Amino acid sequence: MLFTKNDFGADFKWGVSTAAYQIEGAHNADGKGPSIWDTFTQRKKKIFNNDHGNIACDYYKHYAEDIALIYKLNIPNHRFSISWSRILPNGIGAVNHKGIDFYNRVIDFCLELGIEPWITIYHWDLPEALQQKGGWANREIIHWFSYFVDCCIKHFGDRVKYWMVLNEPMVFTGAGYFLGVHAPGKKGLSSFLAAAHHAAMCQAEGGRIIKSLRSDCKVGTTFSYSHIEPYRHYDERDNKAAAKVDALLNRMFLEPLLGMGYPTDALKILERIDRFMHPHDEKKLAFDMDFIGLQNYTREFVSYAPLMPFVKAKIIKASKRNVEHTLMDWEVYPPSIYNALKRLHSYGTINEIIVTENGAAFNDSYEEDRVDDYKRVKFLQDYIAQVLLAKREGVNVNGYFIWTLLDNFEWAEGYYPKFGLVNVDFKTQRRTVKNSGRWFSQFLQNTLSVSKEVWNKERYGLI
Repeated sequence: MLFTKNDFGADFKWGVSTAAYQIEGAHNADGKGPSIWDTFTQRKKKIFNNDHGNIACDYYKHYAEDIALIYKLNIPNHRFSISWSRILPNGIGAVNHKGIDFYNRVIDFCLELGIEPWITIYHWDLPEALQQKGGWANREIIHWFSYFVDCCIKHFGDRVKYWMVLNEPMVFTGAGYFLGVHAPGKKGLSSFLAAAHHAAMCQAEGGRIIKSLRSDCKVGTTFSYSHIEPYRHYDERDNKAAAKVDALLNRMFLEPLLGMGYPTDALKILERIDRFMHPHDEKKLAFDMDFIGLQNYTREFVSYAPLMPFVKAKIIKASKRNVEHTLMDWEVYPPSIYNALKRLHSYGTINEIIVTENGAAFNDSYEEDRVDDYKRVKFLQDYIAQVLLAKREGVNVNGYFIWTLLDNFEWAEGYYPKFGLVNVDFKTQRRTVKNSGRWFSQFLQNTLSVSKEVWNKERYGLI
């Protein structure tokens, strides 16, 4: 299948995604309060190589350079998040005007260069002051989060059209409040179910607040969404296990938002979430978003595992299946994004789908002033081709954002996996555009005709 940028249509939105804690650094500068990730990364053995985001890409100081780089790469849309504790150091109450000023500078410079800013309101960095009160497990978070949303829209909504309420709620509640591998490091089913329900309430309430303050804004929220398959299709136990994992990972936050309630049909343990629900909560979980952000990287194979608590299922890692995989041990399987898009479209009530994250971490090759990452180029080509295939089959997908602009702090994995279109030397803060960044820039200029089947590095000037 040959395709160009034009095949997606003039209104298709191309962009690159980032997140505050992963790139900003300046963790205690200009009145910023500590976040749960500032606290969590101080604990030994929680993060690979004991890395942290205290400096990261130092975007706080280098934002103009990085936005100018986005401009030079012909990328028309920049997705970034607001650090809650940078503008509200205690999570609620007094505003830190130096934090507000920073994001005003970021937004204004984007607009000056003709780059559309897309803001994620919450990308995992809860103020530590609120975690001390229970964080997402405390129902008061609905009030705290509403205050944060109100603050963001009142200060930035006059210039920012596109808003995403939450980033991947299943990940920050599951990894942070059930498994304990992400901040704030809590464990247990009760902690997770409370946090999950409150996050689901917040994603809808956030949408309502934004629309009430700025009816002209486009509002969405983003979900991690992996294509799930049973490890052995012929085994009924694997099929049931896959359905449970799909309900947990893919359906749990989406379906309440669509007015369908929690997917207890496939995962009975979710019935226990009732203990955290108040009268009328089920209705308040629903909100008609202008768009849904899909974040897809891979597919997962699931097998029956009787010793695994609650779900009786486990994911079989890509490396164990001897298939091509990234540094995150995620299978390289381009049809996963096609299948995810088709599945979202099948609900029939989603207004628009934007791929708000897709990308890969590989071992890049460094040579003088060049970074050769042809595996990433091929990955992007093949996944983008699958997006076009879904679009041609009637799926209402109208945007694609690459994760990510810069090599950055990748949560529990530290700085080991590099997803960026741009390499960062974390000692000198020097930026070097990788071949994937050059390729994407040329593609966005519509100078390339891309074949999903044929990969030729010389054709794209990469050798």
